[in-house]
Amino acid sequence: MDGSSSAIATSSFSLLQKLDEQLCRALGCVNRSVSDFAAWKITSVTLSPENAREGLKNVLNQSTLQVEIQNRLAIPVLFPNLEISLTDAEESEIKAIQFSPQEWLPITWQESHPDFLRQGAPSGEIFSSTLPISLPQNAAGYRVRIFYPEK
Repeated sequence: MDGSSSAIATSSFSLLQKLDEQLCRALGCVNRSVSDFAAWKITSVTLSPENAREGLKNVLNQSTLQVEIQNRLAIPVLFPNLEISLTDAEESEIKAIQFSPQEWLPITWQESHPDFLRQGAPSGEIFSSTLPISLPQNAAGYRVRIFYPEK
């Protein structure tokens, strides 16, 4: 759904998906969203200080993480957790911060989709979030990953 699929493949999948939905209704099966790590594409990530003028004077070292991810599959996918790993100048991890879908999804989106944890992310949907983060003084870099927690 991110533009890399051919029109024929997308149309064929859509037709098969409609047939699957009809069969599922007739047979009474449960239609659940899948959890698929490969479904998600991180389209952009930015970590920036909230107030660049204060710099080293800011003891809390408040920053803002802006992240944008997309469900690339043609079906709904369960929302993943996000993790930001903060590293020092030698690229050793000094802190890992995890966000559940309830923490990283915008509140307005959650309110307009009250069953989002069960229904999952719509096909092709792009989600943008801005999250406040306190950085350790020795933080020099970061990595963001998507994961599904073990149950």
